[in-house]
Amino acid sequence: MGFCRVDLVGLLLPERCAACGAGERIVCPSCLAALRLLRGPLCACCGAPTVWPVERCAECSGRRLAFSSARAAVAYEGPARALVAAWKERGRRRLTRVFADLLLEVVPRPPVEVITFIPADPTRSLWRGQNPAEALARLVALEWDLPLEPLLERTRRVPPQRGLTRTARRQNVRGAFSATSAPKSVAVVDDVYTTGATVGAAATELRRAGARAVSVATFARAVRR
Repeated sequence: MGFCRVDLVGLLLPERCAACGAGERIVCPSCLAALRLLRGPLCACCGAPTVWPVERCAECSGRRLAFSSARAAVAYEGPARALVAAWKERGRRRLTRVFADLLLEVVPRPPVEVITFIPADPTRSLWRGQNPAEALARLVALEWDLPLEPLLERTRRVPPQRGLTRTARRQNVRGAFSATSAPKSVAVVDDVYTTGATVGAAATELRRAGARAVSVATFARAVRR
C-alpha cells in the first residue's frame, strides 16, 4: 500500500530532483554534474581511488578478500548520498535507471558468467516494495547480456550497519548469507560499497558454493580521505 501511494504521487505531481528538490528531473543537471565518477586511477582490488594505479591500496592491503575485484560508479558523497536515500527509503524507483546508466558508463563489464545481487532483508523489502540491489542488477544484467540468478539467500536478519566500525561491520554480516551452488565466475551487484563487509560475506559464500572468481559492482562507494 505504501509504495503504491508513492507511485501515485509521482504521477500526479511534477518530478523534482531526488537530491536537492529543484528542477523537473529525477536528478537535476547540477546534482548530476556534482557526482564524482570513479574512473581512475583505482586500486585494482577494491576499487578505491588512488594517486596512481596499484594492485593493493592502504584500504585493502593485508586483508583477506573473497572477491577478486570491486568497482563502483560514483563516490558516496554529496548528492550521491541523498540520491541513495531517496532510492532506498523513499521509493524513488525511477532512480534505478539513472544508477544503472551511470554504473554501465563507468564500470567495465566483468569477465563473468552470471550476475547476482545482495538479497534484501525481508522486512525492509516489504516496507520498501522492492529490493534496490535486485532492481539495479536486473538492468545491468540486461545491458551486459548476462543471466541474472538469485544465488544468495539471507540466513538471518542483519542489524543496520550504519555507525559501526569496519571490524564490527564484518562481524555483523558474518554468516548472514548462504549459497547452495554457484558458477565459476559471478558478479555481485549492490547499492553501496562502504567497507566491503557485506559484499565480502556474500563473496565468501559464493566461493564456498563453487565460484572461483567473484567480482563486485555497486552504484556508489565510500571514499576515505
